[in-house]
Amino acid sequence: MNPRTPDQRRDADQRGREGEAEAAMFLAQAGWRIVAERVKTKAGEIDLIARKPGLIAFVEVKWRARAAQLGDAIDERRLARVAAAVEMVWQDYATQGEDIRIDVILLAPGSKPTHIENAWMPFG
Repeated sequence: MNPRTPDQRRDADQRGREGEAEAAMFLAQAGWRIVAERVKTKAGEIDLIARKPGLIAFVEVKWRARAAQLGDAIDERRLARVAAAVEMVWQDYATQGEDIRIDVILLAPGSKPTHIENAWMPFG
């Protein structure tokens, strides 16, 4: 894999921010309240944290240039990284006994967002 140039990293970061904003709007329209964005931990970053009554969702957002690429956007390794980050901060957000889960939102131009609820089911 070729290393990215600074311009490529900046462009990817910008697309990621735009994707996260689109995902936040999608969640808000579905009745969620966004309580945090881009939460950084030692284990990694959580893109969005959203709340509904009795539920906190830690949301990984993946954007791809083509919808056909979305199938490879998320895997167990990436979800495990998100889960490790969630483990570090969930108690700061689920302060009233809410259930917590990890969701994924997949985005591509010209296609409707795909919301995968409770995407992290660790293999034991």
